[in-house]
Amino acid sequence: MSGKQELENKCINTIRFLAADAIEKAKSGHPGMPLGAAAAAFTLFARHLKHNPKNPHWPDRDRFVLSSGHASMLLYALLHLTGYNLSLDDIKDFRQWGSLTPGHPEFHHTPGVEVTTGPLGQGLANAVGMAIAEAGLAARFNRAGAKIIDHYTYAMAGDGDMMEGVTAEACALAGHLRLGKLIVLYDDNAVSLAGSTALSFTENVEMRFKSYDWHVQKIKDGNDVAAIDRAITKAKKETRRPSLICIKSTIGFGAPCKQGSCEAHGAPLGPAELQGAKTALGWPQEPSFYVPEDVHKYFHKSLNRGKKWDRLWQEELHNYQGTNPELFSEFSCTISGELPPDWETALSSFPAGSQDIATRKASETIMQLLAAKIPEMAGGSADLNPSTFTWLKGCGDFQSPATSSRGLHGQVGGVWSYQGRNIHFGVREHAMGSIAVGMALHGGFIPYTATFLTFADYMRPPIRLAALMGLRVIFIFTHDSIGVGEDGPTHQPIEQIMNMRQVPNLTVIRPADANETLEAWRMALSKTTGPTVLVFSRQNLPVLDRTICAEAANTQYGGYILWESAADPEVILIATGSEVPIALEAAHRLASVDIKVRVVSLPCWNIFDRQPQEYRNKVLPPQITARIAIEAGVKLGWEHYTGLSGKIIGMEGFGASAPGPVLYEKFGITAANIVITAVELLS
Repeated sequence: MSGKQELENKCINTIRFLAADAIEKAKSGHPGMPLGAAAAAFTLFARHLKHNPKNPHWPDRDRFVLSSGHASMLLYALLHLTGYNLSLDDIKDFRQWGSLTPGHPEFHHTPGVEVTTGPLGQGLANAVGMAIAEAGLAARFNRAGAKIIDHYTYAMAGDGDMMEGVTAEACALAGHLRLGKLIVLYDDNAVSLAGSTALSFTENVEMRFKSYDWHVQKIKDGNDVAAIDRAITKAKKETRRPSLICIKSTIGFGAPCKQGSCEAHGAPLGPAELQGAKTALGWPQEPSFYVPEDVHKYFHKSLNRGKKWDRLWQEELHNYQGTNPELFSEFSCTISGELPPDWETALSSFPAGSQDIATRKASETIMQLLAAKIPEMAGGSADLNPSTFTWLKGCGDFQSPATSSRGLHGQVGGVWSYQGRNIHFGVREHAMGSIAVGMALHGGFIPYTATFLTFADYMRPPIRLAALMGLRVIFIFTHDSIGVGEDGPTHQPIEQIMNMRQVPNLTVIRPADANETLEAWRMALSKTTGPTVLVFSRQNLPVLDRTICAEAANTQYGGYILWESAADPEVILIATGSEVPIALEAAHRLASVDIKVRVVSLPCWNIFDRQPQEYRNKVLPPQITARIAIEAGVKLGWEHYTGLSGKIIGMEGFGASAPGPVLYEKFGITAANIVITAVELLS
């Protein structure tokens, strides 16, 4: 073994035992992958990854996603050694309260962590979104002799990631889109938490990815640094296809009794087994958390390389500013996440008394106006553009320029390129959400997705992770209630809105008409952190007349007084979305028999609940306990506003196949039923 190989082997063992020692000290964690995949991770970080540990947010850095988030100590060890602001004390604090080294990697928490991972498959799908963002920004901003966006997206995934359905969805799309700067290192150790993968996972992964049109390579020895290095180099040269490098490794490598078995996967090795592993790999037993001086010096090169890469990019960006001043200004705004200063000038309200219009259709009109002002808006639907109305007209398809060579034809005219802002996700709701999350993580885009509300269930993991990471993603859901009608209960959402209202940091807005829809879009885009769910109707709704009492702009408060017959009402009707016009009709009937009534539109619960108590009391005076909530969904949860003395008109089961108006009548979501309920409540 040469001196260089000996030093690199020492570096790899340092990674292994920093991880194993931290897991042992914490008395919990996953040592198997850090021990088995350390050589592959070392090769990537030491020889290929373009990054600057002292500037973790440098825009043109390579992205690294540890999709197998349970192996977090593998990443933390590398971040510490390569010079990120992660100390040895932080490593020793693994999985402890307030530490920078939580059990799974967390975005915005640990320097150098690009994405929150742990739910398997999500990180890999996020990486596809990052690669899409890189390709889109490069196509938009790069010019001859000036590549200001030119980096790779790397992901490390395990057998569990490969089993997840979202991986199949996202990777099939990545192959179709020819994302040649996406490289996945597959830690193929043939072991999962419950035992050998032979129990449940015997497919040929290589053939599967070849069928996705990926470039596939295989490494027989997971500790062969030279072979892994050659494979990554070859993958970087393959520009027309994403690359999968299958690396055959041994889980828990070095542990004398547990290596190669599921016992090494998800629990500390134990003192005796850890001691045996150190002995087997020639590592000193003491001290724990040992980092040799020559290893420190070796990894210190990452700092120098990173500073050099960053400096050269800054120089190129400076030259770019001189030759492309307008593009530079646009690029700076895009990367910072700022909206153009005049973006709101595109918005204009819908006149009261306009023709009835579905909120999904009003949203389409608004989106076209916004897209012209905000080039960062990009996204698409899960093969439902003709129904969700989320197509950005004239903005082109996001497709590889080489795709047309397959003899395929797009739905809209024009040349296909990575500058297109309409992404065809196909019938892949789960991947659609995860890819949008990846685009937001990368930066430079405000991604949106669209499908029917009932299919939000397919997207819950990425929605939850977007909320957890505080990402500006806009999730559009149409066909929001039993108003869907004839398609029946499979397509009529009942519990979905209430489910999503319970997710922390997720803003759920269900507008009542075209003007509330406009304000909902304004609210979604004005937010710099946290995702927004926009819930739109299939059926036409009236454009409400607010000239008497309120303006749609009050949507920004989450809830507001839409109409009242008197300033001191006896009963308050609270509704959202398509049920607001029904509540208004009922209110006018009640007023006609001298019952003093107020109608409150409550499109967004969490925003309303954040308003000052004085405002909330003004809208919902605590002394008025006669309250009726109306929503064509599950009743559970509305007690938050009605109290125990109020009433809730909603759904108690699934819908049925019939015209929408018939369903509203049959299920009692009518003005007549509201009037009867109000009279009973007041009697």
